[in-house]
Order: sequence, then structure tokens, then C-alpha cells
Amino acid sequence: MTKPHDPLYEPELDGQDGELDGGPGERVAKALARAGVASRREVERLIEAGRVAINGKVLTTPAVKVAPGDFLTVDGQLVAEREPTRIFRYHKPTGLMTTHNDPKGRPTVFGSLPKELPRLISVGRLDLNSEGLLLLTNDGELSRALETPSNAWVRRYRARAFGDTTQAKLDALKDGITVEGVKYGAIEARLDKAHEKAGGGKNVWITVSLSEGKNREVRKVLEALGLKVNRLIRMSYGPFALGPLEAGQIEEVGPRVIRELLEGIVSDENMPTGDRPKFGGVANAVKAPGTAGGGDLQRRGAPRADRIPQPQGAEKPEKPVYKAGWAKPKKKVSPHAPSKGGLAKGAKAPAKRAPKSIESKFIDIGKPAVRGKPAAARPGAKPADGAARRVSEKPGRAAPRPSAAKPSRGSAPSRGGPVPRGGPKR
Repeated sequence: MTKPHDPLYEPELDGQDGELDGGPGERVAKALARAGVASRREVERLIEAGRVAINGKVLTTPAVKVAPGDFLTVDGQLVAEREPTRIFRYHKPTGLMTTHNDPKGRPTVFGSLPKELPRLISVGRLDLNSEGLLLLTNDGELSRALETPSNAWVRRYRARAFGDTTQAKLDALKDGITVEGVKYGAIEARLDKAHEKAGGGKNVWITVSLSEGKNREVRKVLEALGLKVNRLIRMSYGPFALGPLEAGQIEEVGPRVIRELLEGIVSDENMPTGDRPKFGGVANAVKAPGTAGGGDLQRRGAPRADRIPQPQGAEKPEKPVYKAGWAKPKKKVSPHAPSKGGLAKGAKAPAKRAPKSIESKFIDIGKPAVRGKPAAARPGAKPADGAARRVSEKPGRAAPRPSAAKPSRGSAPSRGGPVPRGGPKR
């Protein structure tokens, strides 16, 4: 006679791997970790402290499965159902530890994230002095799947190292290398550029692509070639790229992108639906003290932190308050902007031109006067002395000179123009 299912019933364990035998549901530590309560190790400590219960019965061992329909509580609070898989792109600055708790009390990645985010874990790690793309997710199974070399997801880095090398030495890494007894797989490295350093020596920039991602792999491999890495930036992890994220910023990957890129890796029951992520936009996370980060990553078109559009309803920054006696900053005025008087400050007024009179505009040899002015006596005659004098007396203008152009030979004289020598032809 088989014993009916009881959430507190503990089946026998397999002595080799320590896993539970068959039965519905999943282990309580895994269920709580998937729900974002704590890591599996932390859940085991919670169970030892008697803070976890199923259907009102306190657990004494983590070797228990949670069946569908069971009520799982921690400190008397009902644990919500697990949410679909979520992924975040985070630009980790230098000076942050990739851990939830650091024994030395150093600032951590997860302590710097916005408070409204769920409990996340990292896909791989970046050490204290490394920066760049760090994938974060709420799915522990996905994190382990993306870390395994069997998926062959390429990690691409940019490394700045002190020393001298050649492309031929870097090409030898395609066959793998063994450093201090540890064998590393094929690595593709490309020498980008070199800069002479003040005081001797040079810094070289190298693009490194690998698919294993062992602990401090890039640093150890390049040190085996005589290079000392002084800056390391992860640019991409598989199909996910750092993009224009600045140091300390985080952005959620949309559900549609997860469905397209992670089909077959994320289980159907954990696959998200919809098109828009819950965490919209780009958030500025708290940076580590004294770390700016992202210096060489600023590219054309990358948005600055102070130019990122804020969501609707966001509070506007308060205006600065100046105390009595403080000098207020002067506003920058464009030299082309008009001032209150009509001219820009410091601009010179244009020189005034004398208005054209009726005489200077219309009097010409052989043309009739306008508005009652006397016309020339005959064709080719000079204008009256008064008219010529009035024109010449205008400041800055000379008296008009009569045209001395002669008509071409054999052509008829123009009406009112000068008579050619010898008189007109008959």
C-alpha cells in the first residue's frame, strides 16, 4: 500500500547524487529561490531556523518537494507564485563586487540596483576591477544554462594592457593555452592599436573573444604573453551587447526578445508573454564610491545620463536656491540674439545709407524727368546745372557720368542717344 502524497513526506534519497526520487513538484529550496526569496543556500539556513512552512507545518529539512496547490510561507508570509523569466542588461562599473553579500563590506552590484527590481542573480561574474556588460536574471536555471561552455555563447572583451606583443603571438591563442596547469580553450584575439606611454613602454588595446569564461581568464592568458591588463571591458555576452548604456545603468530586455533569442533554453512554463518589459526605460543605478567608469565606451550617439528622457509624471529637479549676497550665474547670451534695444549686446549698428532722392534715382541722360522735373532740351544734351549739382552734392555719391559707348559701325543710333560723327546715314 502506497502512502498518499504529503508535503512533509520525505522520500528516500539517492545515495550517489543526493537528489529526491520521483514525485510531483520541485524542491522547496529551488521553489523559494525561483520565487526570488533567497538563494538556495540561504533557504537552507532559513529552514534550519524554522522560518519556512508548507501548509502551516514548519520544515526541518530542505529535502522536501512543493506540490502544485501547496501554501508555502516564510516568516508567516505567503510566497507569491514565481514570475516568468526576466533578463536585464547592466553596465557594471569598476569597484563593485558581483555578489549579494561581501564579507569585507565592499559595495556590491546587487546593493546598487534600484529597489523596485526583483531579486536577481548574475550570469557569470565580473571581478572588482572589470567593467562592462553583466547579464542579470531572476531565473537560476537560465543563469546556469548560459554559463556552461556547451552553449558556446561568445563573450567579447576589450582589454588595455601594458607591454608589447604582435598579432602573430595573439594568433597562437586559437589553439588554446595552458597557464599554471589550467588549460584554456580557443581564444580569438585581435591587436587594435598601441599608444606610447609617457616614461617609456606602451599600452595596447586588444579585442578578445572566448566561449569558456573561466575565472580571470583574459587577465591570466594575456599575462602569460607578457602583458599586464590595466583595464578590462566586457562588450557583449552572446547576442546581448552593452550598447549605449553608461556605467551604472540597467535596462530590462523585452519579452519578445527573450522569446526569439532563448527559445529552447527557457522552458515554456517560464517563457514571458507580451511585448513590453515591466521595468521600462533606462535607470541610473547607484555607482560605487569614487568610480566613474565607461571612459572609453562613450561613443557618438550614446546618450548622456542627463539627457535620458524621463518617464511621464517624474519629479522635476528642484531649482537652486541662492542666499542673499550670493552671485547668481550669468546667462549665456548668443552674440546673434537681439537685445531689448533691438541689437545684440556688443554688436555694432550698421552704417546708415542716405535715402535716394527722386533726382538721383531717375535723372539720366536722354530720359524724361519724373514728377514735374524738366526734361532734357534735346537728345544727347547735358542735364541742367542745378540737377547735376544736386546729385554731386550728395555725400558719398559721385555725379553720374554720361555714357561714352559708341554704337557699332553701321548700326542705327538709339532713340535719344548721341548722334554718330558725320550725322546719320541717309
